[in-house]
Amino acid sequence: MGADERRIRPGPHTITVKRPDKTLFPSHRGMDAVTKGQVVDYYRRIAETLLPHLDGRPVSLQRCPDGIDDCFFQKNVPDHFPEWIARVNLPAEGKTVEYLAVQDLPTLLYIADQAAIALHTGLSRVDRPEYPDRLVFDLDPSNDDFSPVRWAAGVLRRAFDTMEMPSLLMTTGSRGLHVVVPLDRSATFDESRDFARRLAEELAARYPDRLTVEQRKKARKGRVFLDYLRNAYGQTTIAPYSLRTLNGAPVAAPLEWNELNPRLRPDRWTLGNIFRRLAQREDPFKAIGQRGIAIDPERLDRL
Repeated sequence: MGADERRIRPGPHTITVKRPDKTLFPSHRGMDAVTKGQVVDYYRRIAETLLPHLDGRPVSLQRCPDGIDDCFFQKNVPDHFPEWIARVNLPAEGKTVEYLAVQDLPTLLYIADQAAIALHTGLSRVDRPEYPDRLVFDLDPSNDDFSPVRWAAGVLRRAFDTMEMPSLLMTTGSRGLHVVVPLDRSATFDESRDFARRLAEELAARYPDRLTVEQRKKARKGRVFLDYLRNAYGQTTIAPYSLRTLNGAPVAAPLEWNELNPRLRPDRWTLGNIFRRLAQREDPFKAIGQRGIAIDPERLDRL
């Protein structure tokens, strides 16, 4: 083993972490720089909570070998990945994509050593890829003012409560929030996306000065974009408890709805404080797979 390496044996496979002292996140607002070794340690510690949210899903990687200022997105598993890394082949855009399947701790640590900082998953499971088990709204602000995003999340929650549909909340670790509805996999992506579009259009029509379905940023005029477009086959969303490739090493953190208050910021939870949170409360998304509901367009009539 070289002087600039360390080895971890989390199971049947030994992971050699190369250049663990390499900086991936620069220092930021009093927070020290974060090294690759610290990213690997984060994913080792978070694995028990994170892996259930990855298991059974295609995973895409945002890798940053030279730090977060130089990243790239990767769907196909690279040829140099070892044979013991699980893969799943799924059709996409007229071709077959060989996605990564992250089923265990050795795989998670291996990709962390490959500087895979952010982990993105599909909204369906690989056994029924055409049938999503998540419906996601990404609340995207037009500027750095987060208060309209908090307000929009509350509007969505009340809408889902009225339709008697369970909904969950998550910081993205970036600028917005995700509102997530667990589905029972009885609807296709086309059906779930049409439902999401109709709901977004209805809410934007009710609050035209605050909400929009306009994708173009120049046309949003300060309004929050109700992004329902992720609800399509082949689209991805950030995984719960994934790091983001942003200053401060923020984490996409599932929340309780009572945490939607003026103190909440999109980067509230980071590599540096997420474990304190998890020591105090259970993962709010832990039972998400047991709460799936059917997509019923008639529910929209209750609004």
